[in-house]
Amino acid sequence: MPDGIALSRRGLLDVAVVGGGVVGAACALALSRLDLHVALVERAPPPAWTPARHDLRVYAFAPDNAALLATLGVWQPVLEAGGGRHVQAYRRMRVWDAGGGGELVFDADAVGARELGWIVEHALLADRLWQALQAGGVDLRTPGEVVAVAQTAEAVELRLADGGRMQARIAVAADGAASGLRRLAGLDVSRHDYHQAGVVAYVETTSPHQDTAWQRFLPSGPLAFLPCADGGSSIVWTLPDDEARAVAALDDAAFGAALTRASDGRLGTCTPSSPRVLFPLQRQLASGYRAGRVLVLGDAAHVVHPLAGQGVNLGLRDVAALHATVAAARQRGVPWDAPDRLARWARTRRSENALAAHAFEAINRVFSNEGLATTLLRGPLLGLAGRLSPLAAGLWRRAAGI
Repeated sequence: MPDGIALSRRGLLDVAVVGGGVVGAACALALSRLDLHVALVERAPPPAWTPARHDLRVYAFAPDNAALLATLGVWQPVLEAGGGRHVQAYRRMRVWDAGGGGELVFDADAVGARELGWIVEHALLADRLWQALQAGGVDLRTPGEVVAVAQTAEAVELRLADGGRMQARIAVAADGAASGLRRLAGLDVSRHDYHQAGVVAYVETTSPHQDTAWQRFLPSGPLAFLPCADGGSSIVWTLPDDEARAVAALDDAAFGAALTRASDGRLGTCTPSSPRVLFPLQRQLASGYRAGRVLVLGDAAHVVHPLAGQGVNLGLRDVAALHATVAAARQRGVPWDAPDRLARWARTRRSENALAAHAFEAINRVFSNEGLATTLLRGPLLGLAGRLSPLAAGLWRRAAGI
């Protein structure tokens, strides 16, 4: 990249994070906790959260990421604000196949945990992270948009749309799948369109969810019911594009009936309690997670299939790994921003995330398949995994990041 802009040590930030979503906000907060001078650039802060409304965007939050937010002083405020309505712990997962039979059950008791994870609404999580940013000394640059990047061996400069400039030891692209900073840094992405869409909604069911996350593999794609604190469920129904549009357009009665059939009535009769939204599904992987002093993480680095609910979890693991890398270097008294150290973080995270992305895709391909041989094989394999408790526990620990 060109070194056309002279960089000065005067006013030099340690870190400039671009993107203030959940992953970007957590990254800025985590690095600021290491006594680094951190700025966050975001086009607009999140709207103020209100407990009167449910956010359709929810996360299946893993224990390792809850622990990360706890160290940042955010997790307890999330639990306190969302308790009883917007945050729900789940103790079990039940996964079964519509075609081949077989069922896999994860239970918190079997792995010595109080819960397997939590269902958390995006708006609540973003709100509490931004409250912590405002109280924690992070320099918030909003509204802000990066339009140009220049680097030297020691620093990076971001030129903003309003004419302002920021200089930092490193810049972090956390500005989503369409990341402008990633593009300006010269990093490409590979994309694979699944030709599927996720139908998202809240539903009420005549049978209780039992603090359980339910997922059924159908030939058209997985259907997940995520338990909510008010007794309802958040559903993500993956379907081919045309089918997803048709299902989303059904009236409430027809949609509820279709959902009840698709879930095999496991939770009784389903009745929608919210509007329905669609989001297209694709795999997108950045060609690298580092270009000089620009690092890429979260959705800017990787977009994966939602069947395992791991998107935000992978992004926060990027943050946790970067935090650990910087903390270890500072503890040893060595340069935390040394190129070889940043490169090691980038290689490790890219390898782990690419492996996860392709694994999710392989699972989706095997179970969203009406081929006779595949159908006959996958049910017994799923059942076998469920009967081998060490294997089931190992799979959960992998998903939980512990």
